[in-house]
Amino acid sequence: MTAPTRQVVIIGYDQSELLDVACVSDTLDAANRLGAEPGYQVRLASMQGRPVRSAGGLALVSQAALEKLRGPLDTLVVAGGPGHLDAAADQPLLEQVRRLAAASRRVASVCTGASVLAAAGLLDGRRATTHWAYARKLAERYPRVTVDPRPLYVVDGGVCTSAGVTSALDLTLALVEDDHGPDLARSIARWLVTYMQRPGNQAQLSPYVQDAPPTHRLLRQVVRYIAGHLDADLSTAALAARSDVSERHLSRLFLDRLGEPPARYVRTARTEAAATLLTTTALPLTVIARRCGFRSTETLRQAFQARYGTTPSAHRSALGQGRTRQGLSPNASR
Repeated sequence: MTAPTRQVVIIGYDQSELLDVACVSDTLDAANRLGAEPGYQVRLASMQGRPVRSAGGLALVSQAALEKLRGPLDTLVVAGGPGHLDAAADQPLLEQVRRLAAASRRVASVCTGASVLAAAGLLDGRRATTHWAYARKLAERYPRVTVDPRPLYVVDGGVCTSAGVTSALDLTLALVEDDHGPDLARSIARWLVTYMQRPGNQAQLSPYVQDAPPTHRLLRQVVRYIAGHLDADLSTAALAARSDVSERHLSRLFLDRLGEPPARYVRTARTEAAATLLTTTALPLTVIARRCGFRSTETLRQAFQARYGTTPSAHRSALGQGRTRQGLSPNASR
């Protein structure tokens, strides 16, 4: 006997991000084509069934009016996009979100769709993430939500939140894996020509692609030095001596401008650099640890566990699989 189809509703609104919708719908469509049983029936819904004008200018035809939808639903997903603040202030929309969430097995948001879930009270007392650029505002606006801007996605009970835009693909692959197992999720990733599913605790941003540090000249020089000399002595004392300031003054600068002390910033930079080498080269752990300034592979492992909740080997297996790029090999030297 064929199992009933899993009912999935994606909530859209004016100025929704098209990728927020497509990453979810196309991943589930791939699951259907690759044999998911039961499969997924995905519908885009909006208030009064109105067309959804995406942020990129394309209009999407809504397949259902939120007011007329009834449960039970398998998964309710709220898209993000530039219109998320207006959506979060739309009380009739929030009423429908709350009603349908109560009739759903699980609830999810993509990117700034977390604002809508938070406004509906569905993130109160939960850990959640959103696009890194909006995380601080979300935390300030909804103090009952524990906002973590680092991971690609967070699953807290039956509520899932994801980071910016294409992280919706990672979250949806994780949901499919939860429903049907890892083999189907891997097959979908191959079909979509994407990563073999990045773990949710992978950081949204590396220190190497974040915005430039605040305009303070000395701090900018220190941060650049750290990025280019990860294997050097980067203790607070050494950095302060090199910058000709006191340790206290340097620590205050880091806390005031970057929100963390120098030692923590250095540890994060080293761990992120190690993560990049793990997934883009086949260098052994001993070489990676040395290049990134860790005293040993065990120290690297501890930093990785604290940052990502996994081991360097598991991270490489999940993302890099030991592949070689840029001419680097296991025997390459610095």
